[in-house]
Amino acid sequence: MVTEPAADRGQIILLRGRDLWVFLPSVSQPVRLSLSQRLIGQVANGDIARANFAGDYIPRIVRNETIGGENYYVLELTAVDRGVTYHRVLYWVKAANFYPFKAEFYSLSERRLKTARYENFRQLGGRVRPTRLVLEDALREGEESTLEYSGIKLRDLPDKIFTKDYLKRL
Repeated sequence: MVTEPAADRGQIILLRGRDLWVFLPSVSQPVRLSLSQRLIGQVANGDIARANFAGDYIPRIVRNETIGGENYYVLELTAVDRGVTYHRVLYWVKAANFYPFKAEFYSLSERRLKTARYENFRQLGGRVRPTRLVLEDALREGEESTLEYSGIKLRDLPDKIFTKDYLKRL
C-alpha cells in the first residue's frame, strides 16, 4: 500500500506470480498492469512489486571491481523468459557482506533503461536491508525517483487477502 506521496496514498499493489493488479482509490475495480509499465515517476511496477533476481534471472559473475576502496562482484543477470520486467541486469554486490550496491537495467535491445542505487542499510523487518532505493532514468538525464522503506512489519496474513477482489477492502 502506498502511503506517500499524498497524491498516490491509498494505491494498493498485488502481485501473484507475475500477475500484477493495482487498486486506485478513484477507480472501483482493480486494474491489471504490466510489470514494465510505470506507475510513479521513473519507477516501473516491477521495481516496486517484484525484484526477484534469484527466481527471474540466471546469474553469472562477469568481473570484480574496486569502488571507493571496496571490492564488488559484478553479476550479469539474464532473464529466464520474456515475462520479467527487464531483459538483463548488471548487479554490483559488495564482496565483504553481499549487500547490493547498484544495478543497471537493460531492455531486450540492450539499451540501458535505468540505474538503481541501494542505500541506507538498516535493521528492518528482522534483517539488514537497504531502506532507500534511488532509480535514475538512463533515457532522461537528471530524472530520478527515490523509494524509501520504513516500518516493515512481518505478520501472518490469511490467504484470502491475496486476491484482486479483496484489494478494495484494504
